[in-house]
Amino acid sequence: MDLELRHLRTLCVIADAGSVTKAATILGVSQPALTAQLQRVERELGGRVFVRDRSGMNPTPLGQYILTRAHGILLAMEELRRNAARQLPSEKAIIRVGGIAGPVSVGLADRLSDELPNAEVRLQTEYSPRLLWDLMLADRLDAAAIVDYPGFSLRMPATLMAETIAVEPVFVAMCEQHRLADRDEIELADLADEPWALTPPDGAGWPDCFLTACEQAGFTPRVLHTVSDAGPIREMVATRRAVSPCQAVFAAGDGVLVKPLAGDPIQMRHLLACRRDGPLAAAFDLLLRLAREAYWAYAARRPQYQAWLRGQDSAGRQQAMTAVEAAGTGGRWGAH
Repeated sequence: MDLELRHLRTLCVIADAGSVTKAATILGVSQPALTAQLQRVERELGGRVFVRDRSGMNPTPLGQYILTRAHGILLAMEELRRNAARQLPSEKAIIRVGGIAGPVSVGLADRLSDELPNAEVRLQTEYSPRLLWDLMLADRLDAAAIVDYPGFSLRMPATLMAETIAVEPVFVAMCEQHRLADRDEIELADLADEPWALTPPDGAGWPDCFLTACEQAGFTPRVLHTVSDAGPIREMVATRRAVSPCQAVFAAGDGVLVKPLAGDPIQMRHLLACRRDGPLAAAFDLLLRLAREAYWAYAARRPQYQAWLRGQDSAGRQQAMTAVEAAGTGGRWGAH
């Protein structure tokens, strides 16, 4: 097997993630497939690159040598790619936007295209917020709409700026025939005996924040299914095979109810991040406004979320409902 750039990139991701499981999520491959690839690379190199201990996957002396040079090679190749692209004639400026696939990224890209008709806006969605950080740091993206979780916040590199788009509660999706279906909100502890379906780790604090909330509620969730796609999770919920934590903007219907959790024990924060030296830095306030517009326009189409918003304290209710109403009427929402 000949070593390729993708192999070097894989080694760097494993080193940064600290575990093969987390690295597999970031790279979008299965853990067994990544383990097999690592073993092939180590055979080609003639020795172990990593050893596993209580703190995770740590480089061996050979690994330190390889990783140091791999980072240099990857940076050199990225610089070559970037400088080569700048030599090509282009009729339009290219704006590269990334995001978690969800209520913000597509709406933001659409709105930015309308605001910048002389630019070509390109959108790239990823599952892992940490991967989006890395793509911005590598100058592969100019800005991204990502998420993190209170208590598990991402540490922002000095080369990026970030602001909050919205803080969204995590709700629970359950079957319409569930024994708790008639409640307006659900105590997390009342779901202690339920089978759960979860999405896999995203490198930014999920599902760690969920597991911590369950521990504080006095139980360890019985996770039977780990599925990355919302479609199969919806089917499992509708057929009473599992309940699942979900975003407040998750769509109800087709046998699925979406209920708030009492006391809002789990929250997620939508963030807009931008390169300080990128083409969007000077327009960051505009970008933030468009991202908030996109989020609240989506939220305005979710009756269960709007009902929850109306039930919040007066200050929070006024702020949130003003945002929803503005988005619903095409108005612009300013400060968070």
